Amino acid sequence: MNKTVNINIGGLFFHIDEDAYQKLSRYFDAIKRSLSNSSGKDEIMKDIEMRVAELFTERQKSDKHVINNVDVDQVVAVMGQPEDYRIDDDAEASKNEPFYVPNKTKKLYRDKDRGLIAGVCTGLGHYTGIDSVWIKIIFLIFALVSFGWFLIVYLILWIATPKAITTSEKLEMTGEPVTISNIEKKVREEFENVSDKIKNADYDKMGNHIKSGAESAGTKLGNAFTSVFGAFAKVLGALIVVFSSIVLLVVSVTSVVMLFSSSMPDNKIVEFIKTPIGLETPIWAQGILFFFAAGIPLFFLLILGLKLLVTNLKSIGSIAKYSLLALWIIAIGILISLGISEANQLAYSGKALEKQSMTVAATDTLKVRFAYNDFYSKRIEDRSEYRIVQDSLGNEVIHSTNVTIHLKKTDKAFPYVQIEKLAQGKSFAEANQRAQKIKYNYKIVGNELILDNYFTTETKNKFRGQMVEVYLYLPEGIVYYPNENVEAYLSGHNADFDYYYGPEGYKYKVKGTELDCLNCPNEDSQNNEGETEDISVIEENDSIKTVSVKVNGKEVIQTTTGKGDEGSLTINKDGIIIKTK
Repeated sequence: MNKTVNINIGGLFFHIDEDAYQKLSRYFDAIKRSLSNSSGKDEIMKDIEMRVAELFTERQKSDKHVINNVDVDQVVAVMGQPEDYRIDDDAEASKNEPFYVPNKTKKLYRDKDRGLIAGVCTGLGHYTGIDSVWIKIIFLIFALVSFGWFLIVYLILWIATPKAITTSEKLEMTGEPVTISNIEKKVREEFENVSDKIKNADYDKMGNHIKSGAESAGTKLGNAFTSVFGAFAKVLGALIVVFSSIVLLVVSVTSVVMLFSSSMPDNKIVEFIKTPIGLETPIWAQGILFFFAAGIPLFFLLILGLKLLVTNLKSIGSIAKYSLLALWIIAIGILISLGISEANQLAYSGKALEKQSMTVAATDTLKVRFAYNDFYSKRIEDRSEYRIVQDSLGNEVIHSTNVTIHLKKTDKAFPYVQIEKLAQGKSFAEANQRAQKIKYNYKIVGNELILDNYFTTETKNKFRGQMVEVYLYLPEGIVYYPNENVEAYLSGHNADFDYYYGPEGYKYKVKGTELDCLNCPNEDSQNNEGETEDISVIEENDSIKTVSVKVNGKEVIQTTTGKGDEGSLTINKDGIIIKTK
C-alpha cells in the first residue's frame, strides 16, 4: 500500500502517491536546473506549475482521485523533458522536439496587452485567425447600424471572456502548445521587450537628482490618478449594481407573470402586458424568451458592477459564462425569427364597408351619441384596445373599443354614415375576410344616430389590428348635435372639419367646412361663471314700482319709481339693465 501526499501545485491541491510525488519532484528540479541561466526563471516556473496543475485537473475523475506514476508520465509527455528544452539560443532549441506533440487548439481569451479597450476584438482575432483590425471595423459598423445596441454584445463578451494573464493562457490564446520550451520562449520575449523599452528610454540628459524627483512626482501623480479612478469605479459599480438589480427584478417578475398568465384569472395586469410579438406566440413562451433576452445582459451587467465594487470577486466560471451567452444568443435568434414571422402576419390591410343614409332633412337636427353594452363594461369611458372576454352565450370573443368617428362634408341632401371595418393579415384575401368577421352594431332612431362604442370578433380571428372607423357625412345647413361622450371617440384624422371646433354637448350648424356653434357659452359668460343674478320687480300700487337686482344673493341695485319720477330701471332683450326716461 503506497503512501499518499497532499501537495499544492499552482494554487490547487492534489492527492498524490509517494512514488509519483518523488518523480514529479525530480522533474521540477530538473526543470529548475535547466533554467538556471534563463532570465525570469521564477515566472517560467510559475507558469509551468500552473500548466501542470491544469493537466492534472483534466485527469482527475473525482475528488478522491490519487495521482500516480501514469498520470505524471502523461503530463511529462505533454510538457516535454527538461533536457529537450535547455535553451541557450533559438537555433539550438529548434533542434529538439518533444516525443508528444499536443494538438494546436485555441481558447478564447481577451488580449489586454495588445487591445485598445478590453482586448475583446484582439482576442477574437487570435481565435478566428482574422486580423483584429477587421474585427474592430465590423464591431464599429454593427454598433452604428444598431444605434448602439450592438455595444451590449461587446459588453457581454467583455464580461464572459477571461483575460489572458498567465503565459500558459497567452499560449492557449494563440494556439501554441503549452510546453516548457514555449513557456520559456514567451517569458524571454516579454523580458526582452521590457528590456528594449528601458534601453530606448533617453536618460542621458537627466541628472540623477532630476530623475529621482521625476520618478517620485510620477509615482505620486500615478497614485493620485489611481485613487481618483478607483473611487470613481466604486461609485460607478454601485450605480450599476443598483440599476441592474432593480431592472432585473422587474424583468423577472414580468416574466413570471407572463409565464403563468394562462392559469391566472382575468385581471388588469395581464391585460396591460403588450408585446411586439403578441400575435401568434403564447404569452408564457414570450415570458421565457423575454427573461433570457433581457435578463442575461442585466445579469452580466450586475456582475460587472460587482467587479468594480468588490476587489478580487470570484468568477462564476467559464462554463456558466458561455452557457448563459449561448442561451442569450439562442433567445435573441428565436425572437428575431418570431418578429419576422409576426411582421408577415400584418403585411396587408383589409377593409369591409357598410353605408346607410338617414332621412334627416338638411334643416333638421341630427343627434349623435355612443352607447355601451353593460355586459362587457359598466361605463362609456372604458377604453381598451383588445381583450378576450365571454359573450352572453359563454363563448370567448375578442372585445375592443378601438372605435373612432370622423366628420365629413357631403353635397348630398341627406346625411349618411359609412362604417369601415379594418383588419390586417398575411394576404389581402385573409385581411379582407378577417375585416368582414368584425361584429359592430349601430342604429338610427328618428333623427338620432346611436353607435356602439365597441366591437367583437371570434378568437380564431386573432389580434390583427382590428378597428372600426365611423365616417359621418353632414350636408350644408344641417344642425349637428353630438352627445358629450362623442369626444372620447372623435378623431381629426381624415376629417373635413377642425377637430377642435368646440366642446361636445352643444348644437353646431354646418356652414361650408366650418361648424358654427349655436348655443355655446361665450367668453364673458364663461369668465363670470358662478355669478348669478336675481332681478325682481315688485308692484306695490298702480303708480309705484320697486326694482331690485341681486348678485349671488347680495342686493347691488334697488330703485323705486312712481309718480313724479323722471326715469326708471328696465331690462332690455339682451338682459342688460338700463335707465329710461
